Amino acid sequence: MSSEQAAEGEQQVWDVVVVGAGPAGASAAHAAACTGRRVLLLEKAELPRYKTCGGGIIGPSRDSLPPGFELPLRDRVHAVTFSLNGKLTRTRRSRNTLFGLVDRPEFDAALVESAKDAGARVRTGVTVSRVEQHGANVPDRRTVAVVLADGEVVLARSVIGADGSASRIAAHVGVKVDQVDLGLEVEIPVPETVAEDWAGRVLIDWGPLPGSYGWVFPKGDTLTVGVISARGEGAATKRYLDDFVGRLGLAGFEPAISSGHLTRCRADDSPLSRGRVLVCGDAAGLLEPWTREGISFALRSGRLAGEWAVRISEAHDAVDARRQALNYAFAIKAGLGVEMGVGRRMLAAFARRPGMFHAAVTGLRPAWRAFAKITRGQATLADLVRAHPVARRALDAFDRAEASRETAPAAPPAEVGDQEPVAERR
Repeated sequence: MSSEQAAEGEQQVWDVVVVGAGPAGASAAHAAACTGRRVLLLEKAELPRYKTCGGGIIGPSRDSLPPGFELPLRDRVHAVTFSLNGKLTRTRRSRNTLFGLVDRPEFDAALVESAKDAGARVRTGVTVSRVEQHGANVPDRRTVAVVLADGEVVLARSVIGADGSASRIAAHVGVKVDQVDLGLEVEIPVPETVAEDWAGRVLIDWGPLPGSYGWVFPKGDTLTVGVISARGEGAATKRYLDDFVGRLGLAGFEPAISSGHLTRCRADDSPLSRGRVLVCGDAAGLLEPWTREGISFALRSGRLAGEWAVRISEAHDAVDARRQALNYAFAIKAGLGVEMGVGRRMLAAFARRPGMFHAAVTGLRPAWRAFAKITRGQATLADLVRAHPVARRALDAFDRAEASRETAPAAPPAEVGDQEPVAERR
């Protein structure tokens, strides 16, 4: 027993406690544990557990995985079929793999095992009620109290919130969001003949609602079919999914799972820390605003959070802890924040002119090459906008048009309502 444990009533104080065992949390736990620190990863569900997600692993995700990690791929994508609300369908093909597809339960569980192998301890079936940085549960200013639903208190030198878009830790930090979207998805088991037709090919459909799109991702004998659009159009989004499934000829197959999920993008001025507590992944509102791709953002922000949480755990006073937290925020904003900024601009342009985007990616070779480079991880949206003057000028023009539209008199708001669906297993 160390003198530190004796001084604190023999209660163990973890260097880093991570809340949430998705890709962000598992990545954070792995990064922190690799330094030899005492790391605890808490997850409210039992693993593996289902997650509403297409499961696309693009280049930045692949490049952010722990060393030696073997991707449990269900398929490798070499072709993409694009359509504009079911019309003007065209398939583009590539000799090389564009990206991979995984089942999220299997992928997430493998990431957690990687964190365990690095030395992290994992507890599942544990719900975190709140975190406290002051009060009776906190023995000193270097310690954070993680209070569980059953009243148990876990002590840590630093805490990482990776507990999803409805994060309790994000509420503690004060995360602010400026974009919320509703994603609906079904997992459809299909006969072998249907599965063979989709093998190696995905479908992306630019949808009827502003900023919406749908997808079909094949995973062996199951097709993951989903749509996403802005929150506030729940009924219309459900109709889009039903119509999408119907016109694909899949309405006769019974889904194994139907689920829904809200995604949230952070505001530019949203905090990423409070005291000795950091947030990453969905809990921080980190995802690409246009495509709503979140796995690569989770893995990358999780790794950074794990590295900086270790530094915070070593800080001997609030000033040093704050300095390390600000360094973490700078690292996030300099990389992922820049990508999000371009993604917001792309979404605004796409929401107004989806037909132009469809025509470009299906008819212009440079646009298709750009799509391929992004999915393979050879470039980001920000890289491409910086490198191509035409793309930069086009976005600037859309920005000016958007600014003019926002200054025009607003129409009376429509009465809309939405409800977040709950996952159903059949």
